[in-house]
Amino acid sequence: MSTPVLKPPIAPRPTLSPGIAFGLVTAIIGLALFASGTPSPLYGTYRELWGFSPLVLTLVYATYAFGVLAALVVAGRISDEVGRRPVLLVSLTALMGVTVLFMAADSVVWLFVARGLQGLATGLALGAASAAMLDLHPRRDPAGVGLANGVVSASGLGLGVLVSATFVELLPAPRVLPYVALFVLFAIAVAGVARMPEPVADRRRPRLTPQRPGVPAGVRRPFLLASLAVVSSWSVAGLFLSLGPQLSATLFDTSDHLVGGLSVFALAGPAAAAQLLFGRSAPWAAAVGGSIALATGLLLIVLAAATDSSAVFVAGAIVGGAGFGVAFLGALRALSAAIPSAHRAEVMSAFYVVAYAALSLPAIAAGVVVTPLGLEPTFELFGSVIAGLALVVAAEAWRTRPRPLVATARPAYEAA
Repeated sequence: MSTPVLKPPIAPRPTLSPGIAFGLVTAIIGLALFASGTPSPLYGTYRELWGFSPLVLTLVYATYAFGVLAALVVAGRISDEVGRRPVLLVSLTALMGVTVLFMAADSVVWLFVARGLQGLATGLALGAASAAMLDLHPRRDPAGVGLANGVVSASGLGLGVLVSATFVELLPAPRVLPYVALFVLFAIAVAGVARMPEPVADRRRPRLTPQRPGVPAGVRRPFLLASLAVVSSWSVAGLFLSLGPQLSATLFDTSDHLVGGLSVFALAGPAAAAQLLFGRSAPWAAAVGGSIALATGLLLIVLAAATDSSAVFVAGAIVGGAGFGVAFLGALRALSAAIPSAHRAEVMSAFYVVAYAALSLPAIAAGVVVTPLGLEPTFELFGSVIAGLALVVAAEAWRTRPRPLVATARPAYEAA
């Protein structure tokens, strides 16, 4: 009689600790924004190869923003239904595929397709990773999560442009190697997500139910402030990412891609640093101070464009970047505190519509006018308008500051 062979038990799949998993999903947000900035230093190369206009360039850039917005509005809550891990695995795998599209691109049509798919996949990744950050945060602290999200987003965006510019300027195969590096980074992220714990316990079949934007009457004033702040800050980011490298090349009189990358990093780097320094300030104070700094930086950039001064341009980018980071975070915190929980999804959906419209539409408008006006006058015009808007935000935020309580004088007979 044969003795049955006992199979050894299958070891459970090792999972990451909640702390490491929190670090992973935070890094994924930074990586997604890193990837979004990677094509920026290559736009000049693409234009030389395929001969498209500045308007087409800004449309290629805006396609990404529209893709992110569509994913957030249509499928922003899908990770609540199927879980964070499946959505992150699908979106990160899609982003790996997008890097292959960029490597194979041989016409501007490929750029539109790649940027559109990149936007959709990034929107899915940002929605799931942002929710997972709150799930996995040691103290479930929304303020801490929001601060970490803002810092890694600005850092990732700036580093993506800077690292890509370094690859383009110093290494061979500039249209391939930056995307090879991205492919490897996304593959590492996929391996990490495969081992992270699933924070969503009650999972069900997915339903694509678009979240209709809406703003209840009681939230309209803080929503107006947050909307003005995001328009003034994100429109600057859109303008810099689409046309900023061209302006820096003109002011520095160089074709060095690294100079263009440094100009974008000079905006995004101080934004991240300022959020770390002032992220716990009172929301109204952050909105006031940040908006004044943003307006000051933009006026310096306007002056730099008018006088062809590269030093003033760098100073304007640093000051404006710091203001951009603090003003946006302060206004968003003020809005988050004012939203009733029953209306959070519809209000944040409306906020993201405004945010990604601000990221794309001013860049498209700049692409329309840059040919008849010229590059420097375009920055002078848009910089002046956005600086004025930032000052409106500062004035509106100042009006929301808490007022000191005035003690009422008591009659003399009461004092006796």
